[in-house]
Amino acid sequence: MLDIARIREHPEEVEKKLQYREEEISLDRILDLDERRRELIRAVEDLKHEKNEASQQIGVLKQGGEHERAQEIIDEMSELSGRIEELERELNQVERELQEEIDVLPNLPHKSVPVSDNEEDKVVVDEYGEKPDFDFEPKNHLELGEQLELFKFDRASKIAGARFPFYYGDGAAIEMALINFMYFYQVNENGYTPVFPPYLAKGESYYTSGQLPKFEDDLYYVQEDDLYLNPTSESILANYYRDEILPGDELPKQFVAFTTCFRREAGSYGEEERGLIRTHQFNKVELFRFVRGEGSYTHFEELIVDAESVLKELGLHYRKVTLPTCDLAQQSSKTVDLEVWIPTQGKYYEVSSISNCEDFQSRRGNMRYRPEKGAKPEFMHTLNGSGLATSRLLVGILENNQTEDGHVILPDRLAEKLNRKEIK
Repeated sequence: MLDIARIREHPEEVEKKLQYREEEISLDRILDLDERRRELIRAVEDLKHEKNEASQQIGVLKQGGEHERAQEIIDEMSELSGRIEELERELNQVERELQEEIDVLPNLPHKSVPVSDNEEDKVVVDEYGEKPDFDFEPKNHLELGEQLELFKFDRASKIAGARFPFYYGDGAAIEMALINFMYFYQVNENGYTPVFPPYLAKGESYYTSGQLPKFEDDLYYVQEDDLYLNPTSESILANYYRDEILPGDELPKQFVAFTTCFRREAGSYGEEERGLIRTHQFNKVELFRFVRGEGSYTHFEELIVDAESVLKELGLHYRKVTLPTCDLAQQSSKTVDLEVWIPTQGKYYEVSSISNCEDFQSRRGNMRYRPEKGAKPEFMHTLNGSGLATSRLLVGILENNQTEDGHVILPDRLAEKLNRKEIK
């Protein structure tokens, strides 16, 4: 959520930055509502002050025996009370409308984010490793999965419908090994506190994280219990300190979580996004940090390193890209994606998004810290990153490590978990 004071004091600057993300954004209505809100607050306060003075006057008149005059003022105050109630109703309505307008505004992009209305205008920051050079025609992950009996998509479709995975046999074993490796790698190597959060949460939690109210159609909703299934563990973790004030010396806090994630992914997708490329359900290890405002971009760079270190451990070729303004999530000020090479498609697919949300989520969730004892509380900065999402990562592992006869040579980290080097 953006600070209304910043919008009020720097409307042209804020609107320009927002239009880098969505060209049609205008702050005119917000500014009008904010001005009307302040007018109403002043009017209500003035009338309440007048009413308080009249009440004191009534007491004095009664004590002096001027009951008739006291009654006249009481009658006048009855009218004044009605006027106050009328203005307060309007004030409540204006405040609701103002909040609704602010709630759908995205975060302001960081100055280093490339400005573009084309998602393809991502900037390649770096590449790691080299693309595999096959001397045979490589199989895609669906062909490998069928040959090695790693997945049962037909059974998943029968049970749950299209775009749900069903890992089977070695496929399930590799998936679990991957989750286990990534989770404990961040705990043991990078000092993250392990957490295992709930998969369901109240609407207030998704308001804090930024999914609600703007992106409700993307969420699975359990109507009877008024709960939503998490689309990403970020949505859950962002609420850990909601409505709390922490001592500044307790920051930073960093968590690693594992959850299964659920996304409706409404829309139609091409043949290239079959199998594990785009699903309604997927597994993810998530990295999350609560930090002080100053230095949050140092934490951002550290978070990127922590995420990409997993890809290096797995020996996969990937690239690091900075997303343009049009492709940022609502809550993000800056996002860097890690993309793994998928050889049979000749393209890169995102396996991790690392974002600095600055104080956007903290304002929505009222999460603050005191820089020092007795100081005024400030809003925390929140950062998140996939560490990593497994589905496309598994596609990359299978396709990049296949042999001519359709076997898969496991990366050392997974071979250690499964006590074998090859899937055949």
